[in-house]
Amino acid sequence: MARITAGVGSSHVPLLGVAVDQGKTRDDYFGPIFAGYDWTREWEKATKPDVVILVYNDHASAFDANIIPTFAIGCGELYKPADEGWGPRPVPDVVGHADMAWHIAQCLILDDFDMTIINEMDVDHGLTVPLSMMFGTPDAWPVKVIPLAVNVVTYPVPSGNRCWALGEAIARAVESYPEDLNVQIWGTGGMSHQLQGPRAGLLNREWDNRFMDLLIGDSQEARGIPHIEYLRETGSEGIEMVMWLIMRGALGRKTRLLHRHYHIPCSNTAIGHIVLEPEA
Repeated sequence: MARITAGVGSSHVPLLGVAVDQGKTRDDYFGPIFAGYDWTREWEKATKPDVVILVYNDHASAFDANIIPTFAIGCGELYKPADEGWGPRPVPDVVGHADMAWHIAQCLILDDFDMTIINEMDVDHGLTVPLSMMFGTPDAWPVKVIPLAVNVVTYPVPSGNRCWALGEAIARAVESYPEDLNVQIWGTGGMSHQLQGPRAGLLNREWDNRFMDLLIGDSQEARGIPHIEYLRETGSEGIEMVMWLIMRGALGRKTRLLHRHYHIPCSNTAIGHIVLEPEA
């Protein structure tokens, strides 16, 4: 059977993609950020996942105000990098795992999650930047990817508890897939940041690190954090962190920390990164 062997949390700041694409990952500004991912890049080479379920949010590339799915799963064979206004990123196309994606979609819907099924879409920095952070600049991505898009842009957004429960349901779906596959689940977005208004530029190192603390071990406290706390403590865009809870929910009752990194600032965002594995 397929199995979820690890979970990864990471910010997906678009400026990180610019740094990769322009060869600036080791300069004075970006060097400390990318150094925090060196361990993970080597670990990914060693663990060789077959499939990554990549939880992210679209930034008006595949969806807009006319269509706002709460949870959408990509069931296609191929996803091209989106043009976000300055041309697509010069990164490889993202190859899907349609058979597993359809299996997960069916399991989730029968498990009472009303998923939107997407067969064709372009994927923006929310998905491609994490791939660059974990795998660098290969000619082809070394994994197949199942995109799972979450609405964290337009209210109402899903609760942390619902996201955690979705992760639990994804784990059940993966474990019922008959092929022997090494699957990782990544939760992306955040950490604290606000892009507009009087609090633009807000960063909260203490809260961000406490949030990562709550993902380690057997605590379920994070699933109960209300929306208003994310907004108050981490800014209007900090709500993206609920996507990390899908990753955490998929890892089961208890997790073990493998790697952790935090850095501020990157543009006007706090960078967070964590690697966890399920612990029986």
